Amino acid sequence: MSQTLTLHHLEYSQSFRVLWMLEELGTPYELIVYNRDAKTRAAPDEYKAISPLGTAPVVTQGDVALAESSAIMDHILDNTPNQTLRPEPTSPDRARYLFWWHATQGSLMPLQLMNVVLTLSQKQLPFFMRPFVKLYVEGLNSLFIQPRLTRLLDKAEADLSTAPWFGGQKLSAADFLIAYNLIVGAERGMIDSAHHPHCMAWIERMKALPSFATATEKDGRPSMGFSY
Repeated sequence: MSQTLTLHHLEYSQSFRVLWMLEELGTPYELIVYNRDAKTRAAPDEYKAISPLGTAPVVTQGDVALAESSAIMDHILDNTPNQTLRPEPTSPDRARYLFWWHATQGSLMPLQLMNVVLTLSQKQLPFFMRPFVKLYVEGLNSLFIQPRLTRLLDKAEADLSTAPWFGGQKLSAADFLIAYNLIVGAERGMIDSAHHPHCMAWIERMKALPSFATATEKDGRPSMGFSY
C-alpha cells in the first residue's frame, strides 16, 4: 500500500499510543490534530465523520478508514518493512506478546473503563439516589472488577520481573498498546510503586524512549494526551 497514512489525532485520547508507535517506527505519516468540544469534551463532528465508529483513534490511507487501536497498529506494522515491534512466530516471546496484545483491549481496557464510568456516573445522579447506587457500585467493584484487575496486574508484575518488556526481551507493539492503560492507571491510583514496582519501572522505561518525547511534542498538550 503506497499511499501515505494519515493519523487523525484527537487530543486527550487513545490515538496518542498510535502516534507514539509511529514515532518509534520512523515511518512516514501525516498528522491531523483535532480538539475536543470545549463544553462536552466530545470529538468534533468532522472527526466523527471520518471514523467508522465516530471514536478515536482512526487512520486513513487511500480508500481505507480504520478504527480500533490494535487493528490500526497491526495495519501499520503490516505495511512497515523490516519493523521489529512484532516477534516472529518462531520467537520464544511470541506467546507472551500475543497474550498482552489481546489482553490489553479484551480484558484490561473494559475493566478500567467500567471502573471509571461507574465512578463518574455516581456524581451525575440526584443526591438522594447516590447512597443506593454507591452500594451497588462497591459490590460490583469488589466482586467483579477489582479481582480481575488485580489478577491482570499481578500477571503484569510477574512477567515484567522476568523480562523488561510486555513483548519479552525486546520492545514491541504490545508495549505501545498497553502504555495507555498502565500510564493512565498509575495517574488514577490503580497502579503504584508499593504494589506494582515492575509496572512503575516499565512506565519509566517507556517514557525514557526518544519516541515519547517526539510524540509528546507533536501532540502539543501539557500532559501526554491520555484520558478516559
